[in-house]
Amino acid sequence: HLSIRRQRQMCIRDRVIHGDDDQIVPIETSGKASAALIKGAKLIVYKGAPHGLADTNKDQLNQDLLNFLQGK
Repeated sequence: HLSIRRQRQMCIRDRVIHGDDDQIVPIETSGKASAALIKGAKLIVYKGAPHGLADTNKDQLNQDLLNFLQGK
């Protein structure tokens, strides 16, 4: 994990993807906090998605990653 100081120095195009029903790593203290610290980051929230969203929301995640890589 990057330190908060290092995250504040970053200036890259970035996406933070997080489920709003993550019971292991709450969105308030991780996804939203990370997106706020990374200049220019876009937060994508998956409604109802749990901690394992790479499995439960794989089609949506794959599409969002593809869009990101294509600059959309």
